[in-house]
Amino acid sequence: MKLNYLVLGTNNLEASVAFYDKLLENDGVQKLMETDRMTYWQGQDFTFAVALPFDAQPATKGNGSMLGFTLDSAEDVQRLYDKAIALGASCEGGVSERGPYVSAYVRDLDHNKLCFGAMVTEAA
Repeated sequence: MKLNYLVLGTNNLEASVAFYDKLLENDGVQKLMETDRMTYWQGQDFTFAVALPFDAQPATKGNGSMLGFTLDSAEDVQRLYDKAIALGASCEGGVSERGPYVSAYVRDLDHNKLCFGAMVTEAA
């Protein structure tokens, strides 16, 4: 079984799309589709979207929910973390080695929690 897609709610679709367009550019993720209430991006093994909630109620962060992006290196983790912060995300845990991973945590403009992580490779 594979995860098909993940959708995060937003209260400002325009700002959220601008954030993720910039965050995901140059990382092999392409914008797939846009509607008046939802935008999708496609990666090699996943689809991700931001959307205005169907029930027309305010979007809220999922307490305990997190979207994790697997990257190729600790440098990529640092780069994406720095980029997210520059785009207005807030820090939820800076770049650090955590077990067998280097990871960093941020909250996007709607306070959804994101993780950027890469396996640590041992020196030869």
